[in-house]
Amino acid sequence: MNDYDGFAEAYTADTENNLVNAHYERPAMTALAGEVSGRRILDAGCGAGPLLAALRERGAIVTGIDASAGMLALARRRLGDDADLRVADLRDPLPFPDGTFDDVVASLVLHYLEDWGPTLAELRRVLKPGGRLIASLDHPFVAYTISDPRPDYFATTDYTSDWRIDGRSTPMRFWRRPLHAMVDAFTTAGFRLTGIHEPRPDPAARELFPEEFDDLATRTCFMFFVVEVPPSTGGPKGQCA
Repeated sequence: MNDYDGFAEAYTADTENNLVNAHYERPAMTALAGEVSGRRILDAGCGAGPLLAALRERGAIVTGIDASAGMLALARRRLGDDADLRVADLRDPLPFPDGTFDDVVASLVLHYLEDWGPTLAELRRVLKPGGRLIASLDHPFVAYTISDPRPDYFATTDYTSDWRIDGRSTPMRFWRRPLHAMVDAFTTAGFRLTGIHEPRPDPAARELFPEEFDDLATRTCFMFFVVEVPPSTGGPKGQCA
């Protein structure tokens, strides 16, 4: 389950210009990143690299990691053979020294993880003091409102969603957790919360997607966090379990 290698080409083609990814999630991530010229940014779970490309176009020095070799092959096709792209699983230690990056972006990836603790500890470790983690993930209300039977909102539990990709149904496994558990995970890892965001899609997309736009613009879909390593710390904390 969640084997992106099996549908990398089809998934990338589907998300390249659609409403949810191209006109909602990615614009929100780039807006939260702000001015990135000259900043070293790690895209943790970069997929085929559309966010990496957008940040590089704005002057960032980018590195991408992903557990899927198939998705990274597409990212290399997009970004060029000299792009810094590496196969790495976010559940494992990261292949970078302490304090390597100014920012980390984690686009729609944390909801695949049952335990955020080791992953957040590693992301904090590779960030410089004052560095930011900008993350998007499924809004905690989504699974609560669409699942039948209704889950316990306060529990951290998994669920499966069937994605229709390239004409076939593909089961994808996600982990739902309440908002307070998300915030607690960030602060336990040593991050300081600077913003929780619930943006809407780019208004310009209304003309491109007249039948879908109002639905997405009026319901919960994704939640965006900006957290930072406190600038006053002398170095990252040890790993949290």
